[in-house]
Formats: sequence, structure tokens, C-alpha cells
Amino acid sequence: MKTLKLCIAVLTLAFITPIQAQTADEIINSYFENIGGIEKLKSVSGVKMTAKMNQQGMEIPLEIIQLKDGRQMTLINFQGKEIKQGVFDGEILWGHNFMTMKAEKSDTETTNNFKLNSNDFPDSFMNYKEKGYTVELLGKETIDGAETFKVKLVKEPVMVDGKEEEDVSFYYFDAENFVPIAIHSEVKSGPGKGMTSEVILSDYQEVDGIYFPFSLTQGVKGQAGSPITIDSIVLNPEIDDSSFVFPDEIETEKK
Repeated sequence: MKTLKLCIAVLTLAFITPIQAQTADEIINSYFENIGGIEKLKSVSGVKMTAKMNQQGMEIPLEIIQLKDGRQMTLINFQGKEIKQGVFDGEILWGHNFMTMKAEKSDTETTNNFKLNSNDFPDSFMNYKEKGYTVELLGKETIDGAETFKVKLVKEPVMVDGKEEEDVSFYYFDAENFVPIAIHSEVKSGPGKGMTSEVILSDYQEVDGIYFPFSLTQGVKGQAGSPITIDSIVLNPEIDDSSFVFPDEIETEKK
């Protein structure tokens, strides 16, 4: 009798594993279908977002640019100054120092980790198997009153202080519309190291046949985040290549 029970348990586990994997894929496939279709996403070569971030009651205009070849940047207009952050030209990651307003390159580790994510345009789940990523359905969970499917996404390992660590995110897909309404991940460095980063997404709107979240709140789980409201999204924009190039002012000073 014990042997029979053991065999039944083994068979049950054997069937559960592929069902969970298939269910995770079904959620992802439904997600792509509901936001416009995988072929539509593949046709996107770039995205330009115009937005406003609410920082302690102050509205700060933003412009976010992401291109298929990995280049991206965020432009911040603050007190009449244009500040570039997270600028990546495909090899160099840089941004303006808020105090000195001079352009500074990121360290090698940060740049290499950033470069790993450059192949996720326009969505981390697109062709995830070909990229070596894995997904796992962890069950259902309620987020802000909404029932969601919790999906674990494991990407390529990142380097943190010279040591390799897993790059894991948890996506919460609305059980009715199959779109992500929250993303959680561990903060790997900085003052918030060890805390849980949280992105809340809502207000999905159509842009040229593809649905994007027009409202995002970024922060640490359990704390007040910074709301970002998207005003407009332009697909396949024309961007001047020179806007990604690192200024030569620092190199000039060294000479």
C-alpha cells in the first residue's frame, strides 16, 4: 500500500510540473495577445515616451527613449536644465551628475549589468527561452484587491560587488486581463540593498495597435513611491544618434 501511494505521488509530481510550465506560457501568450500580438511588438524599433514624475509634490517632465538596438536614455527637465540619466550608446553607460552637471561614466560592473538588459526590448518575456530565461507560475496572489497570477522570471545572472547573483523578478498578471499590474525584484545595491523594488502599472492605453501602461509608480515595497504619468508614446521615432554619445568634456579635462 505504501508503495502504491509513493507511485501515485511520483506520477502526480510528474504531471504537475509540465502543467505549471504550460500554464505560465499560456499566461504570457495571453498577455501578448491582449496587448496587440507578438508580431506587432516585433515590428517596433523604438519607443519615445513623454511623461511627468511626481516627486514630493513637484511635477518633473521626463522623456524616455528606448531603441531596439539597446540604446536608451531618460531626459529630465528640471529648473530649466536638461539632465540626461541612464544613457546607453550600446557600449558606454553614462549620465549627468546632479550636483556638477557634468557627464560621468558608470563603472564596468554597472555597465555590464545594464547591457544584459538591453536585449529585453520591447518586453522581457519576448523570446525568453531563446535568451536563456526561465519562467515559473507560483500561483495566485491578491495585489491591491485584484486577483493575479504570480510569475517568476529568472534572467541572466548579474554581477554584484564582483560576485554573480541571480536576476529574479516577480510579475503579477491581472487574472482577468492578463497584463502585469505589479513587478517586484530585490534591490541589489545602494542604500536600499536587500529591499524589494516595486513597480505598479495601470491605465493601459492603445498606441498604434499596442497597449502600454500609462500610469506607473516606482519605489520600495511598503513605502510611498514616485508616480509617473505618461502623456504620450511615439513608436519608431526618429532619434539623432549623437544624443547618445558621451560628451568629451571629461576626456578633454584629463589631457
